[in-house]
Amino acid sequence: MPVESHVDVLIVGAGISGIGAAYHLQDKCPGKTYLIVERRQNLGGTWDLFRYPGIRSDSDMYTFGYSFRPWKQPEVVASGDAILSYLRETTEAYGIDERIRYGLHVMRAAWSSRDAQWTVYARKEDTGEDVGVTCNFLFMCAGYYDYDEGYAPDFEGTERFAGRIIHPQNWTDDVVYEEQRIVVIGSGATAVTLIPELAKKAAHVTMLQRSPTYVVAKPGQDRVANWLRERLPERFAYAITRWKNVLYMMFMYWYCRAKPDHAKALLVREARKMLGGDYDVETHFTPRYKPWDQRVCLDPDGDFFGAIRSGCASVVTDEIDCFTEKGIRTASGEELEADLIITATGLELKFLGGLEVEVDGKPINLPDTFAYKGMMCSDVPNMALSLGYTNASWTLKSDLTAEYVCRLLNHMDSRGYACCCPRVKGPSLEAESMLALSAGYIERGRHKFPKEASVAPWRLHQNYALDVMALRYASVKDDVMEFERLQANPGHV
Repeated sequence: MPVESHVDVLIVGAGISGIGAAYHLQDKCPGKTYLIVERRQNLGGTWDLFRYPGIRSDSDMYTFGYSFRPWKQPEVVASGDAILSYLRETTEAYGIDERIRYGLHVMRAAWSSRDAQWTVYARKEDTGEDVGVTCNFLFMCAGYYDYDEGYAPDFEGTERFAGRIIHPQNWTDDVVYEEQRIVVIGSGATAVTLIPELAKKAAHVTMLQRSPTYVVAKPGQDRVANWLRERLPERFAYAITRWKNVLYMMFMYWYCRAKPDHAKALLVREARKMLGGDYDVETHFTPRYKPWDQRVCLDPDGDFFGAIRSGCASVVTDEIDCFTEKGIRTASGEELEADLIITATGLELKFLGGLEVEVDGKPINLPDTFAYKGMMCSDVPNMALSLGYTNASWTLKSDLTAEYVCRLLNHMDSRGYACCCPRVKGPSLEAESMLALSAGYIERGRHKFPKEASVAPWRLHQNYALDVMALRYASVKDDVMEFERLQANPGHV
């Protein structure tokens, strides 16, 4: 297998994390060479993959956008196309687009302690040819979704249904939904996003949910942000708005976890206001779980609730018995007739895109490792991974991760180190899940991820303000991170 090139840092994934990582490398480690490899033929990751109607961010763009590039549009929640444009403009503005190689599917990475470098094996998507790239540091920014398929339960009788069944992840331009009777199975963020858009043209849309989800309506524009933008320099206004929204998210998460009964009553009461006093909120919008056990769905401008109020959409809370020729029969015996069924039943997780890792010829089972500061794996040298928050905007965490990696690289360069590796020392750690939520897709995929522990640095706070202190300002040296120089008799420091 030919080795095509060598770089100091190889970034895997040209989505929002990978593009952010590239910017921070250019800004804070200007002497480093880097390359981004991307499996798809376009940048954007999730935002290039998902094409279903209404696709949008599920966080406000002042925190989902990059810290270094202000979000300039008035919309708080942006469409998928607007996010893609923002990412393209970012890569072009900083010359990152010239460092991306598309159509390379990274399959395996092998570390050599003797050479202090990775050999990364990738397959060209168009020809199937295998190629290699070597690097001193590997930065995995591939997210944690399986891009090949979403989660599709095995419903009885799907072959009997006369219409079309499609998962949102597989949406294509030939899906006809105008004047159609549609059943959307699921009640998560995808369903809440899809339904108001479908309802504009469909004959009727029914959301069929097994159990309710918390949905909160928010204005589509941030009046404070707009006011600041008109009166202050762009970056200053953006920074104030960003911290305002971060602090609000932190407070709401704390409130929901500290006073779950009060928070639940508040969220249900707000849903009742949006739907009217006669609506059966108790059945359809009162979840059995506590707020933020699963992610709370955002409804910009109340469009989802508006579609229900108008009668263009409705909600059925019931189990699925089976599919029929005309639609779906529920456990209670009701038949929901449909021309199109959309299975918004969730995603499948795939850690690091399914990357196979070996260190000095020994295969590493990544789920057996512990996550160091939420971004490195124990006993795996010179490799970082970028994972966003589950309780806030993804980019807040990915930005901090990229900043930390740059600090780590600069520390190594200043002291002549070639290798860094976190090691579990002392008493054995009590393993805990790395993913905090109890959503179905997380429950199905927990076993694929490294573990966390109850003590730092094997646990991160899931709190942006505390993580800023830990990742942006705290020393990169601690009791578990080992550094090595590339020399005849390397020593640990």
